[in-house]
Amino acid sequence: MKFSKIYFLFLTLSPVLLFSAEPSAFGAGDLSNSTPYGLTKNEKVLLETEKKLKTVARKSNSQASQLDSLRERLDGLQSIVESLSRKAHNNKINLKHLQDSTTASIDNINEYQQRLGTSISENKQAIEQLKTVIAQLSKSVELLSADYVTKADYNALVKDVNNFKLLVAKEMKKSSSSKSRKSSITSAKLYNRAKSNFNKKRYTAAISDYEELIKRRYKPAYAHYMIGEMYFSRKNYAKAISYFKKSSSLYSKASYMPKLMLHTAIAMLKTGDKKHANAFFDAVVVKYPNSKEAKEAKKYLGL
Repeated sequence: MKFSKIYFLFLTLSPVLLFSAEPSAFGAGDLSNSTPYGLTKNEKVLLETEKKLKTVARKSNSQASQLDSLRERLDGLQSIVESLSRKAHNNKINLKHLQDSTTASIDNINEYQQRLGTSISENKQAIEQLKTVIAQLSKSVELLSADYVTKADYNALVKDVNNFKLLVAKEMKKSSSSKSRKSSITSAKLYNRAKSNFNKKRYTAAISDYEELIKRRYKPAYAHYMIGEMYFSRKNYAKAISYFKKSSSLYSKASYMPKLMLHTAIAMLKTGDKKHANAFFDAVVVKYPNSKEAKEAKKYLGL
């Protein structure tokens, strides 16, 4: 910029300087000539100065051009740097996304490995269970092979089953006819027949008659008591207790209550229920003190 100002000053002053010089008739002192001659000392200085100024102007123009070129290059470099900076920033963002994605992938891989490990463990357990089942099936097959039934044995078995069916059919027919006969008899007569069977110790027939009386609701308390007595005689103490209990719940003031309570206590004692048995023995003694059942109860109590 400094050289440009000098050059402009030179161009402004040079016509004045040229006109101030005295022109020669033969062109001496003509500074505009490409090869001037006959120059005075001042003219020579001016000429040298002009040459220097032109040289300086050329250099200045060249430097200005170079400066402009450098500026353009600098702008280009700045654009490149900015582009590289943007790319670096984008790469940084992409790298962060890649790291996040990689971390998520690693987490997914770890979770998958855990699931795979669990699945393998469960499969191992299932395989062991299958092995156990297969072993059991193998044993079953061996047992079936050992117990293999021939065709002849099978036919004989079928024959036996058919015979059993016929026998059951006959028994059911008898039972049906027996029920038919029971239904045709009056409750009073059935009651008397039940007592007769009991006295003759035909307990199966007596129990059947008393069960029919219970269905008809004919003296059900007494019928339960009598069935309990027959099971007591057969030493089926659990059934005896259940029938005694039902009888007392239906009618607790019956004349046979002392015997019912005594036999209930004995049945409980026989089944190992000593605590409740003693309670019933005490009840017989307290409630029926003058009865023969109370005297027997005292023996069990050790009184």
